[in-house]
Amino acid sequence: MPVAEVNGQHIYYEDSGGRGAPVIFSHGFLMDHEMFAPQVEALSDEFRCITWDERGFGSTPVTSPFNFYDSAADCLAVLDHLGIEQATLAGMSQGGFLSLRAALSAPERVKALVLIDTQAGVEDPAALAGYNLLRDEWLANGPANVQGTIAGLILGAGVDPTPWFAKWAVLPRDGFALAFQCLAERDDITARLDEITCPAIIFHGDADQAIGMDRAEALQAGLADCEQVVVVKGAAHAGNLSHPDQVNGPLLEFLRKHG
Repeated sequence: MPVAEVNGQHIYYEDSGGRGAPVIFSHGFLMDHEMFAPQVEALSDEFRCITWDERGFGSTPVTSPFNFYDSAADCLAVLDHLGIEQATLAGMSQGGFLSLRAALSAPERVKALVLIDTQAGVEDPAALAGYNLLRDEWLANGPANVQGTIAGLILGAGVDPTPWFAKWAVLPRDGFALAFQCLAERDDITARLDEITCPAIIFHGDADQAIGMDRAEALQAGLADCEQVVVVKGAAHAGNLSHPDQVNGPLLEFLRKHG
């Protein structure tokens, strides 16, 4: 089992290997490295694809509070563990949160950014109140009563949620609480986006109810070199997983240009 012992953490990762330019994929909240299987399959002949489980998800445990700067440091430490000096960072939702912070904290390590259904700001207070209710139910009774709602937000109608229900059923509740705290208490980095000068591309589902298209547009406007917003038609919050046919082509073109 490939594990990077870095930053006091035991971080699970997978590495396609090869001599291609490296791309490290960071998943969203309640997901894990497997959400990028369609991208790894499509890209690994040309690119070295690294996926990993962030703190509290998949096979990476969490035992104490952390923030997305810590997660950014974890991402870079996985690259260190693999002897990779610079890579393209691809992140979905909270994976985008940490990828943006990695680009702010160590710009020399980030060749380019791929940002999927993510944003630079914080949660809308009304939405956060609803998420808090989902959290409270999960912590009190487990995910069974809320997993359908959550799967609808994240996956939409394009992905069978059953495998994810199985993962959520065994997710430690204390780890879930710590990961949710990180998500809910993140800072707003909108005003710092112009500090990020590497090339970037944004993918965003036009049916994403968790992060609206206006946040993608604000992200594009704030970044110094964002080349394109690819609107993933019909996709909810995890467009790369539900609609890879709309994502993989533009992603491959971007990576060939900048990877």
